[in-house]
Amino acid sequence: MRHASITFDRAFTIGDTDPRLFGAFVEHLGRCVYGGIYEPGHPTADKRGFRKDVLELVKELGPTIMRYPGGNFVSGYNWEDGVGPIKDRPARLDLAWFTTEPNSFGTNEFVDWCRAAKIEPMLAVNLGTRDGDAARNLVEYCNHPGGSAWSDLRIRHGWKKPHDIKFWCLGNEVDGPWQMEHKTATEYGRVAYEAAKMMRWIDPSIELAACGSSGRNMPTYGRWEDEVLEHTFDQVEFISLHTYFNNYAGDTKAFLASPDLMDQFIEEVVAISDAVAARRRSDKRIMLSFDEWNVWYRTRRVRADRVKEGWPVAPPILEEIYSMEDALVFGGACISLLNHADRVKTACLAQLVNVIAPIMTETGGPAWRQTIFWPFAQMSRLGRGTVLKAIVKSESYEASYFDPRGKQDLYYPIEAPYLKASVVSDDKGVSLFLLNRDLEGSLDVTVNARGFGKLKVAEATELRHSDLKAINSKKEPLKVKPATLKGVSTKSDEITLALQPASWNVIRLES
Repeated sequence: MRHASITFDRAFTIGDTDPRLFGAFVEHLGRCVYGGIYEPGHPTADKRGFRKDVLELVKELGPTIMRYPGGNFVSGYNWEDGVGPIKDRPARLDLAWFTTEPNSFGTNEFVDWCRAAKIEPMLAVNLGTRDGDAARNLVEYCNHPGGSAWSDLRIRHGWKKPHDIKFWCLGNEVDGPWQMEHKTATEYGRVAYEAAKMMRWIDPSIELAACGSSGRNMPTYGRWEDEVLEHTFDQVEFISLHTYFNNYAGDTKAFLASPDLMDQFIEEVVAISDAVAARRRSDKRIMLSFDEWNVWYRTRRVRADRVKEGWPVAPPILEEIYSMEDALVFGGACISLLNHADRVKTACLAQLVNVIAPIMTETGGPAWRQTIFWPFAQMSRLGRGTVLKAIVKSESYEASYFDPRGKQDLYYPIEAPYLKASVVSDDKGVSLFLLNRDLEGSLDVTVNARGFGKLKVAEATELRHSDLKAINSKKEPLKVKPATLKGVSTKSDEITLALQPASWNVIRLES
């Protein structure tokens, strides 16, 4: 049995978690929209076609902001195709996922769905095949109250009040050659600046995110952020980051260590952003929007898992089935996001339903929670507050994480503590998020909580399974689920607990 300790003080903080840190992502990809959140004729569908069983699970999951409509999809999307009478909307061939997009669900339907789910909408504009003119027209359509061509069109379409969308993404992954109208950093920086300028002229209250690297393994990583921010610094509040964790190598220890690379990614982008500010002698600080993150690899590299031939509508693609092992890595990523709450102000789990998602559905049938559902729901519910500077003392292990990059595969050496932790306080108490990465042994943990007085255990759960490959399914929707964590004891300002091997643990302490 290994031993570890956590020490924190109420007075020593990292930063407050922004409500947008607990976001997610809906793209016109596979069955995320059609058969996911939207399925007219489903037994639970309301009059707008929204699946109420999915809505209930979304409310339980607790996302606060939702990115839409992509993703790769947005780089070829004409937003005008998705508004107006559904019978008049054109079907288009989508070159992102080689499907046919019927456009029966578009911007207005998405905003209505967000209102039903009590979630803030986040829109991305097409800066692939289009430019700033289409982007500023969309802002006018969504946010202008009336008396102009595009705002009056919204009113004629049945939405009298403006949508008042505040958060906008300036394109998606434009650094990637897989993107429609892929651009260099200079090309993208110029069009993003001009789009941002015009969008702000329509609505000065909006917030904007420029595209950062689509992965830390990109050959242009680092230089891309620097050049893009050199152009857009004065017009944006955020720069985006994307990452997906994999276990292509079949190395569980390295897989569990991989969220530590997320910490490095964040800290590097912060440093680059602040260097751009320093060159300007500016006290402005660019915040980070980690608007795509998840575990994804099984349905990623083989074309047959990403593309169904014949241009189908909403085919079942990228439907990753998540295991207990994946949930542990996912939980580690949640901890990384929390521990950078001072600069990561927005984050979006990619995606919400069916497509690399915490929620799965059967078209015409039930919906259920995947294993990764649990860490996100707990983080969203208990992670709102002030993240504390926790001193974690734990034994470590060495790992080498494999991350493919075309012809030049990358291996990242990691020295990973067996215990990865985050601590979030609020007016009533403190929440501990603890990941035990020891595959074989329990971990005895001593927690020293200073400045809180006498604390009592209000809630303590563990997520674990004897089989790391265990999954939830239609037949066994709750095979992997949280259980009570036993053996937590409190004495004065010291708490002791024992974490089972390979487990995600959440402890809520209140005075």
